[in-house]
Amino acid sequence: MQDNATTKTARLTIDGTDYELPMYSPTAGPDVVDIRKLYAQAQVFTYDPGFTSTAATDSSITFIDGDKGELLHRGYPIDQLAEKSHYLEVCYLLLYGALPTAEELEDFELRVTSHTMLHEQMMYLFRGFRRDAHPMAIMVGVVGAMSAFYHDSTDITDPWQREVASVRLVAKMPTIAAMAYKYSIGQPFVYPRNNLDYASNFLQMCFSVPAEDYEVNPILSRAMDRIFTLHADHEQNASTSTVRLASSSGANPFACIAAGIACLWGPAHGGANQAALEMLREIGTVDRIPEYIARAKDKNDPFRLMGFGHRVYKNFDPRAKVMKQSADEVLDLLGIHDNPTLQVAKELEKIATHDEYFIEKKLYPNVDFYSGIILDAMGFPTSMFTPIFAVARTVGWISQWKEMIEDPAMKIGRPRQLYCGASRRDYVDVENR
Repeated sequence: MQDNATTKTARLTIDGTDYELPMYSPTAGPDVVDIRKLYAQAQVFTYDPGFTSTAATDSSITFIDGDKGELLHRGYPIDQLAEKSHYLEVCYLLLYGALPTAEELEDFELRVTSHTMLHEQMMYLFRGFRRDAHPMAIMVGVVGAMSAFYHDSTDITDPWQREVASVRLVAKMPTIAAMAYKYSIGQPFVYPRNNLDYASNFLQMCFSVPAEDYEVNPILSRAMDRIFTLHADHEQNASTSTVRLASSSGANPFACIAAGIACLWGPAHGGANQAALEMLREIGTVDRIPEYIARAKDKNDPFRLMGFGHRVYKNFDPRAKVMKQSADEVLDLLGIHDNPTLQVAKELEKIATHDEYFIEKKLYPNVDFYSGIILDAMGFPTSMFTPIFAVARTVGWISQWKEMIEDPAMKIGRPRQLYCGASRRDYVDVENR
């Protein structure tokens, strides 16, 4: 816990007895009531399903103000980083707490680039999967197996090994994701090229083939870099909390990141951009939009508009504006204007900014709405949307992992429960039941 000593306390009365609970004031955001000693003093737990009102840790990495539509990485607004920076510079910022000098950035990029290849024996892991295996299933397995190949970076008590593991994961995740994609479509693996930047290298590993030359378009590379940047970290979300909980047991970094990938795979988390695109395809044509708008407004209809609104952001998603700009650039470059799915997306986007229902419910297009359109236009199948999300989020998971491991107050996670099962009862022999 940061030493921001309290100037006020909260008073809790239970059965006529008062308990004084210290409060902490963060750099930004609401004050926090410290309940760590509540059970010892009052023999009660707090109840918070989903942990939506509970601060499980203190962190200095990312801050979100959902009411303002603000996302800050180490204090820097995400829109500024997406416009002026690039992914590996944001990685450095998240990992080390400050923007790098030119020399520091060059050194970091060199270290990442030198770790892009996989151990050659790991190729056999891919061949153990069925060809129709989902790329996320492959990524969970391969990333978890990294601990069997890189023994020199699994000791979490060694700062240097933590550093090596961090760089390796950032460097190798695009290679793993690209190989999972290539395997799923029956094409040969493409090795990384260290003369390319991070995003361009990922695109060439996904779309080049040995039989032909391939040149990455800078507009597509910039769009991919922005997708990585805008998804780099998002505070204590489900997958990040999973990584933290796994790491609290002392598990090696590769196992912890594999746990994060598994959590991200859930459609309520990392699959949002895939769900948004599938919804656009389900609508099919512009003339069917009123039907689906009516369904979305009908409280008795389970249909939901995917890619609109956000659980955290209550006014707008600060990442969406930058992503919309990239979407426009990519679609203009590729000349995709008469695509029915795109026409539906454009019309829905227009409705969301003018329809009173959308405005009142704050159902604005979010980052997933635009990223799905971009990835589809680039030629990625929907099965690759979440793996790309995993590539981007890896640095956020690692930054949170490092912060937790280096915290002297770290302890193993152990949520409590509100038990609602049977009370104590005695065992009855089977012949007497």
